[in-house]
Amino acid sequence: MSLATQFYTMLAMISMGSFFGATLDTYNRFLQRGKRKRWIVFINDILFWLLQGLLIFYILFLVNFGEIRFYIFVALVCGFAAYQAIMKSTYLKLLEAIISLTISIAQFFYNLLKTIVYNPIKWLVFLLITIILGIGKGIYTLVQTILKVLLLVVKILLKPIIWIFHIFWRAFPTPVKKFIEKFYYLIAGKGKKGTNTFIKGLKFIVHIFIKK
Repeated sequence: MSLATQFYTMLAMISMGSFFGATLDTYNRFLQRGKRKRWIVFINDILFWLLQGLLIFYILFLVNFGEIRFYIFVALVCGFAAYQAIMKSTYLKLLEAIISLTISIAQFFYNLLKTIVYNPIKWLVFLLITIILGIGKGIYTLVQTILKVLLLVVKILLKPIIWIFHIFWRAFPTPVKKFIEKFYYLIAGKGKKGTNTFIKGLKFIVHIFIKK
């Protein structure tokens, strides 16, 4: 390995040591270990260290084709120490500023989309629902009025028939009236009994299915 290659390797590893310190602080800032479960932290730590190792080896491969020397580890430690002593406080302030700026931009676009997209669609849907409910209420009122008119017409038409029926009913002999009344109550009783039986059977079937 030539002297120039060794020099470039030293510079690259010092830079990677500083880069590792910055990425470690960024990783800890977003991970928030105290709020995560241990197994999540464990998996993220393994993935972070694997990624850092692969990245450092890739840079080393570009500089000196992956030859490992003792001074490489010394350069990494020196770069990390330089970051901790000189650049850490400045980088953390810059990181917080970038995070705050990103949150502000995202909040701005969220409010903008909410104002120009969500709110108009919400009020349009509300207006459509109001119109549909108004039309439905109008149709219901119209149908109700029509039914009342039809019922009144039917009552008017049936009134002469009922009046004639009353005349004939009074003319019937008493035994015939009693027979008709008895037959009517008999049919009504059987119909009521059959309805009750049907309802009981339906309840029994529903009870069986609910029990299952």
